[in-house]
Order: sequence, then structure tokens, then C-alpha cells
Amino acid sequence: MDLLNTLVDKGLRREPPTRDEALAVLATSDDDLLDVVAAAGRVRRHWFGRRVKLNYLVNLKSGLCPEDCSYCSQRLGSTAGILKYTWLKPDEASKAAAAGLAGGAKRVCLVASGRGPTDRDVDRVSETIRTIKERNEGVEVCACLGLLSDGQAERLRAAGADAYNHNLNTSEGTYADITTTHTYADRVDTVHKAHAAGLSPCSGLIAGMGESDADLVDVVFALRALDPDSVPVNFLIPFEGTPLAKEWNLTPQRCLRILAMVRFVCPDVEVRVAGGREVHLRTLQPLALHLANSVFLGDYLTSEGQAGRADLEMIADAGFVVEGADEVTLPEHRAGGCGSHAEQGHGSDTEQGCRAHEGGGACGAAVSAPRESEARTDLVAVRRRGPGTDLAPNA
Repeated sequence: MDLLNTLVDKGLRREPPTRDEALAVLATSDDDLLDVVAAAGRVRRHWFGRRVKLNYLVNLKSGLCPEDCSYCSQRLGSTAGILKYTWLKPDEASKAAAAGLAGGAKRVCLVASGRGPTDRDVDRVSETIRTIKERNEGVEVCACLGLLSDGQAERLRAAGADAYNHNLNTSEGTYADITTTHTYADRVDTVHKAHAAGLSPCSGLIAGMGESDADLVDVVFALRALDPDSVPVNFLIPFEGTPLAKEWNLTPQRCLRILAMVRFVCPDVEVRVAGGREVHLRTLQPLALHLANSVFLGDYLTSEGQAGRADLEMIADAGFVVEGADEVTLPEHRAGGCGSHAEQGHGSDTEQGCRAHEGGGACGAAVSAPRESEARTDLVAVRRRGPGTDLAPNA
């Protein structure tokens, strides 16, 4: 297919596709899916070989968020039956992180619900970062605490944070349909603050919230313009008790096309398949490793993930290898400057994704109705182990 040959050539040169080319990837048929995966896989292997970076989430504070993000089980007004607890103590967070590191993770992602941290919260998280770093030589730590105020990113960096995650989630044009308590511009500003402070910027999206193909392309091109080191791709987990509970529009094939499009637009960036992969990719998860070079190990913030051992077996069975703690994640041309300290660096602000529509066509063109997708509520398991419980974490 001429389109795929063109996209591979551009990806090997770090040249972005056009918007129409990106839209065309999303519009490919299921008959062409393996060709799309193979083409994007060539770009992935060129920049990242067969390495898979493992990341581990620690939910420092769960639930009770004043923001109204429609996709989130921790949102204001959510009736999802999730764990709710206030800040973990540094020792508790460090023990949770140790489980993920023992399972093979090289990055720990510290996440807390809320609009953004107070200065006291930054002090608390800084102490947690120092504790984890003192006990685990060489570990990468990424913080994800919401919107940052002036000076807070610098304080996190001084405490030893390597990266900061703050996802754009969806396109600027549809953002107000998803969240009203803060703006798309607020999110962009926080990514800029993190980058300016010398933290490796991590920012991604959620697919499955009802956006069109054009919206997906918009947000991915916006992410490319922000130049993050890491782009997590989340797929909506439709939690009962949230406004998007009935949004079951993603198929495994659709998810793979989205990951391929992200890889073509961001060829030399760490692309992480994040929340919702078990729910929506299901038995096609191994194919995602040909597109993304990074995954989360074990559970997510408020939902359970695949067993940590199953993650490791999947990676090995698919012919990939876990990236070692002494290996640099990003290609050399990206790893040298600010914004890539992290090979010390992260991503995932939620565990969700996109109301996806099949079809595509030229930018701005009408899209066809979404394909009917079965609601797999049996795959949405609320986390009942790890931080906030007396049970061992999944890693």
C-alpha cells in the first residue's frame, strides 16, 4: 500500500505525516490491519528495537476529586464503587513502588487525584520521591498531580522527580464537552511548566469518548507540537457511575489503528499503551507491542489490570524484551537535552480513552457511525488490592 510505504519512510526520517495521511490510517479496513501494524512496527523497531519499558502506577490519593472530567471514576459526583483514601505516607508509597520495581518496572508513576497540588502537597510528594529514590538506585520517578502553579515543577525536580505527566486527553475543540472545571489551555500550560523546569514531559490522550477521527488527529498533532518524551494512549474504561458509562465504541482493531497513527505522528517518542488495554484490546494485546514501546505493569489507578506475571509472559511470547534499568529509553538524538532526563522519565493521568468512529476521509469530512461494539462490563474490575488496602499489590 503506497500510503504505508510513505508513512514508514517519513517515520524513519522523523518526518510527520500530513493530516490526511493520519486520517487515512484510522480509515483503513480490518482487512488491511496487519499491514498497518507491520508498517508502524518497522518505525517502532527502528527507534526502539524490541525493548518494552515497564512502568508502575502508585495511586497516592484516590477519589474525592473536585473536577468533573466525564471519563474519570474519581470525578466530582462519581458513584463508581472505587477505593477512596487520603494521602499515602512516604513509607507506604515506597513499599507499593517496590512491588512494581521487583516485577521489572524501571519507572514509578506517582499519581494523586485533585485539581492540582497545594504547596503542602508538593512537600509531601517531594518527601515520597526522596524516599523512593533513596531505597531504589536508578529508579525513574514521574509525578502526576494535576495542574501546577508557578514554582511547583521546579520543587519536584529538586526533590528528584525525573518526569511529569499531564495528559491533553482530547482535542481542544471537544475538550469542553468532557470537562468544564478547567480548560484545555490549563493543561497545555502545565506541560509547558514541567518542560521548562527540566522535567521530562509526558502527555497523552484518551480514546473512546465519542470523538471523531479528526478530533483524534487534532490531539495527536497537538501533542507532537508540545514535544513530550512520552505519549500514553489510554482507552476509555466506561465505569458505571460516570457520565461515559455507556460509551462502548472501541474494538481491538480500532485501538490498534489509533496506536499506529500515534506511532506514525510521533515516531521517535516513547508511546505507552496505558489504561484500558485489557478491556478493549483483549486477546490482541500482543499486537500493540509492535506499535507501543512502553506499558504499565499490573493495576491502574482505580481498576485492576492484567496480572503482572501475565504481562511479562505476553512480552516474552511476542518476541520482545523488558527494557533494563541501565538502558536509555529514547533515541540518542532525544536523550541528550532537557525534556529527556528520563531515561529517567512517564505517563497516565487516568485510565481511559475515545468515543471512536469508524471511517475517516479528509480532514473535516463527516464520519460514519461507530461500529457496534459489545459492552464488556465483565472486564471492568475495580481495584481492591495494593495502595489503600491490606492486600498485596499486583506486580
